[in-house]
Amino acid sequence: MEPFPVDIDPKQIVRWVIAEHRIDPSSMKIVARRTTEVRQIPARAEFHLGDEEREDLSEIATVATLEIAPAHPSDGWLMTITAEDEVGPRGPGRGAMLEDEEQIDLETFYSLFIRPERGIATVVAQADNAAAEARISSLLASIENDRHGPGVGK
Repeated sequence: MEPFPVDIDPKQIVRWVIAEHRIDPSSMKIVARRTTEVRQIPARAEFHLGDEEREDLSEIATVATLEIAPAHPSDGWLMTITAEDEVGPRGPGRGAMLEDEEQIDLETFYSLFIRPERGIATVVAQADNAAAEARISSLLASIENDRHGPGVGK
């Protein structure tokens, strides 16, 4: 399963999935989660930080992931939307505001990470075989044209 980028706005995809889920909640398997990551501040000239200062600082980012899969795993495709929101730097001695991975619902994913257009969101899809690739292509066409109902993406 080699992932390939999807050239549809993540907001359009999530709004379509919410609408489709209201029509037929069992048509797709949807899993959303978020986690907070601590990262080293990259060495870049515009930051004007020395090595020692960079070592004392870390960057906090919240990463949310939405996985959309067919109700029947044998259909063989998966679409993943990843939204990354950098909270900002954290200095030494500041309390950790880290959370373990947390499962969230679809509406929370949309309202916190997609609707406000915070951070960067990317979409990738993958298919197990040619038949699965045809199914995901059909689904993407339905999303682009805002078509809903039985047989969408099949």
